[in-house]
Amino acid sequence: MSRSTPKKGFVQLLSQDPSPTLIVDALGNVLCANPAMQSLRPKTSEGYGEVLPVNTVALIKSALEQNRAIEKVESRIGSLILLWSFIPDADTQQVLIRGRDATTDILTQEQATRSNRLYRLITENTTDLISRHAPDGRFIDATPASWRLLGYWPEELRGQRLEDVFTGQPTDALFTETRQKLRDDGYATMTLDITHKNGARRWLEIASRAIRETYTGAVVEVISVSRDITARIESEEQNRLLADELAHTARLATLGELASSIAHEMNQPLASIVNFASASQRFLRNRDQHPAQLTKVDDGLQKIIHHANRASEVIKRLRAFLRKGKKSMGPVALNTLISEVTRLCQWEADKHNVKISRQLADEDPVVIADPILLEQVLINLIRNGIEANVDACQKSKSIHTSDILVKTFINDQNETLIVVTDEGPGLDDEGVRQMFQPFYTSKPKGLGLGLSMSRSIIEGFGGFLDARPAETGGLSLICRFPNTHTATTTNKSEPLDA
Repeated sequence: MSRSTPKKGFVQLLSQDPSPTLIVDALGNVLCANPAMQSLRPKTSEGYGEVLPVNTVALIKSALEQNRAIEKVESRIGSLILLWSFIPDADTQQVLIRGRDATTDILTQEQATRSNRLYRLITENTTDLISRHAPDGRFIDATPASWRLLGYWPEELRGQRLEDVFTGQPTDALFTETRQKLRDDGYATMTLDITHKNGARRWLEIASRAIRETYTGAVVEVISVSRDITARIESEEQNRLLADELAHTARLATLGELASSIAHEMNQPLASIVNFASASQRFLRNRDQHPAQLTKVDDGLQKIIHHANRASEVIKRLRAFLRKGKKSMGPVALNTLISEVTRLCQWEADKHNVKISRQLADEDPVVIADPILLEQVLINLIRNGIEANVDACQKSKSIHTSDILVKTFINDQNETLIVVTDEGPGLDDEGVRQMFQPFYTSKPKGLGLGLSMSRSIIEGFGGFLDARPAETGGLSLICRFPNTHTATTTNKSEPLDA
């Protein structure tokens, strides 16, 4: 048999091979092609050049010269990917070219490569720390962001306990609660105040998800994403300090505007002290002629002490009103607070011929608030009402006494309401919508911050401040507080329960 002709038995064997196979000579001439190979050849082509790799001739030569098989040479036919092996036979100077359909394998590998590249790109460059943990919390692995957020490289974290890395605030109870949530719900979040390895304080927001065993459902691993929220926490703290400063400035301005009322309230006890002191001096001078008058001296001294204490309380209340500091939340008895506020505003109301009436709930409603800030809101609402009444009287050229009504009650939804109603000119719907916006004012010398700040303060207590036209023609300003009380009142049926 010629050296250039394949053996008959071998050719028959190739015909049963499902893989596309060729036998070629040293020059690349096709000596034999099995049916699987023939099925790949395009109908418009007489050869197999479009099926085989582009450098097939060079590969044939190299396989024969080196007398070794060359494997995994790729060629693509449309969406089909083939890997070819070139197996030489030195005796016959022929080469067996055998192909394998590797489309699925190669596409899967390419997808895995792209996914791995994307995963590495994300994990190596994300600013959030992505970490894997054992069920007991020990670190399995972490992304390079661990150096920036914690001061540890991923290699240092592996095997470490959470309690040893997240130092700062007590964390035992928080970690126990988080593990319980992961077991029950499969997801948990927590906020930690930690100390960085370099000693700096950091705030982290950590979201974790449990990976469960398929059959038992037991937590086998936890994936966590930790985000540095230090800048946000510091910004919120700065905003709170600025809000406190603005509220304090508003209290100073309010105190200046209420100077007449304060002078009047201080003048009464001081005048009484002077009168009782003068009377006691006269009784002492006449003690020889009238010994019984010494008892009047004792009575006068007691009254002096009483009025001095009253003046002291006024000063103490003013100092509390003006103090700077953090918001101090606690139970506030509304009827008592409103009585103090109306007394403070009474002098200004009397000066403008305005009467402040109170319609308070039979049982003193209690809300959770800062008493000083709530007092500031009520003073602002009452003084706005006084100004509205004065404006209405000037427009109508009336000299009659106008009225401001302050009510407290609990509505059918068990919400506590404070309603301040004036007899002013009122506002249209557009004015009511705009009146709580910062810097909106209808007063020539107003700043437009009072009502905006008052609404923010009430919302800080979990309530809401709104306005609506009143039957008097003026406005009703309504402070609404959520149901945080247990007491009930006898006047729960009120018209302003919307």
